[in-house]
Order: sequence, then structure tokens, then C-alpha cells
Amino acid sequence: MTILAALPLSIGGAFAALLITHNSFSMPSLIGLLMLMGIAVKNSILLVEYAIVARRDHGMSRFEALMDACHKRAQPIVMTTIAMGAGMLPIALGLGADSSFRGPMAIAVIGGLVTSTFLSLLVIPVVFTYVDDLLVWASRKFRRKPGESVAHMVASKLHITET
Repeated sequence: MTILAALPLSIGGAFAALLITHNSFSMPSLIGLLMLMGIAVKNSILLVEYAIVARRDHGMSRFEALMDACHKRAQPIVMTTIAMGAGMLPIALGLGADSSFRGPMAIAVIGGLVTSTFLSLLVIPVVFTYVDDLLVWASRKFRRKPGESVAHMVASKLHITET
């Protein structure tokens, strides 16, 4: 859930870039969105995985782990964004053959990368906090007693009686 929260951030930036440059949403721009989704999810995985490892292995609090993850993983995330943007820039500028076909793909990728990079460093830690709070609440609510089966525990929590 936390990792997938970066997808709307990237898609919004891609559509905004296509709108600003007066390009249409076409098959090449859809291919660019697929590439963009992979990169945005990878950036989220870097943040979340580092925060989980910091909490588990180093005994950090959730806030400390998230701040440390954002601090230490910002450089690889920004480097990926710069490398991908630099690779797509000649295509977006129309340099090379058949730029009218591949141009919208590059524009969608660059626009989505810019928004997802900066917003994911802000939004993903917040979503991680909410999901972690939800998991703590659910584990308290649905805690099993020793010797109780999972089916009996769920039935008792949902107030289902056996007939």
C-alpha cells in the first residue's frame, strides 16, 4: 500500500507535462507511463525498505527511521531521476529520427519523474506512518488468545455465532 502511493504522484506529473507541451495521450505516452511507474515504485521501495531495516536492525523509532531513510536514500533517488531525465531529454526535444512518435513518451517520463521524485520524499513517509498505525491497530484488535484458532478469533470479533 505504501509503495504504491507513489503512482498517483507520478501519473499526475506525466499528464501535466503532456498538457503543458500540448501533446496528446497516445500509445507512446502510455509506454512512458509504464516505465515511469516502475521507477516511481523503485524509489518508494528504497525509502520503505530502508526505514523497515533501520527500525528492525538498529532499534530506531519510526520517525528516526523515516528521517534517516529520506536523508540517506534521497541521493540515489535524485541520481536515478537525473539520469533518466538526461536520457529522455534529446527525445523530448525532438532530436533524432521520428521524434513525433517518441516525444510524448519522453515528455511523460520527464514530467512524472520530476513530480514523483520530490513528492515521494514527502508523501511516502506520511503514508508509511498511517499504514504502520493501521497495522498496529489491527494487530491489537485481532489479537489471538493462546490456543484460539484463527477462524474462532475472526468469528468472535465479527460477532458470528455457530449454528
